[in-house]
Amino acid sequence: MKIQRKPDWLKLRLSGTAQFASTRKLIAGYGLNTVCRSAQCPNLHECWSSGTATFLLLGNTCTRSCRFCAVGTKKDLPPPDPNEPENVAQAVRKMKLTHVVLTSVTRDDLSDFGSGAWAETIRKIRESNPDTTIECLIPDFRGNLDALDSVMQLRPEVLNHNVETVPSCYASVRPEAEYRQSLGVLRLAASTYGLQAKSGLMVGLGETPEEVYEVLDDLLAYGCRHITIGQYLQPSKHHYPVQRYVPPEEFDQYRTYALEKGCTTVQSGPYVRSSYHAAECVENKHNTLTTT
Repeated sequence: MKIQRKPDWLKLRLSGTAQFASTRKLIAGYGLNTVCRSAQCPNLHECWSSGTATFLLLGNTCTRSCRFCAVGTKKDLPPPDPNEPENVAQAVRKMKLTHVVLTSVTRDDLSDFGSGAWAETIRKIRESNPDTTIECLIPDFRGNLDALDSVMQLRPEVLNHNVETVPSCYASVRPEAEYRQSLGVLRLAASTYGLQAKSGLMVGLGETPEEVYEVLDDLLAYGCRHITIGQYLQPSKHHYPVQRYVPPEEFDQYRTYALEKGCTTVQSGPYVRSSYHAAECVENKHNTLTTT
């Protein structure tokens, strides 16, 4: 397949800032991972320059090998770092974050799927940062109810779990996950625990606009009221190729549709990612279209 040239709307303008260097130094000093760097997020420079970052728990290597993801994969992994929860909490304190986003690699090799480390990190953050709100972007924990309960019963302000793409693309790009299981995680968060449920998907993977609208309908039906939609960008030549670069006006159409159907917040634009402007979920704002 011919590699598609990036359109003009996907060109980023970067400039160095002292805050960017300070954030990078602090994260390195605590020996922490961020999804910003591990997943090659295009917004890394913007977020670090504003003093924010999304912490990646349980190491920086995943036991699954989704074809869209830049995070490394391996089946035989070391146990979680017991100091990580406290180190994340201290980094949150040092960065003076009022809202923090946590995510993690998938650890299917662990008996609790990593949920214990998640729970301990939430507790540690709340001990030293009682006024900080927390968003948890969790894996599916293989649908294990005990693992899901250990995180949800701590009542993070936002419970995020990404469906990532439309059902017809799962076999090609997310073969080790199940669309309905992901929807079930969101329903559990919203209906059983009364949490603010959030999810995200990428476009440009071969889906049709009609399929995107169907996913938005599903998310709303399962209790999800916060949604992010962004352009898939191929991390390397070994990953799944971009099928289409979606123009900004199409992102605007998705956003309008979701808001009219009952979403509370929608971030929709080429460079939008799961944690982009994440605090707006807590602030409960209707967002403007983001195209960068």
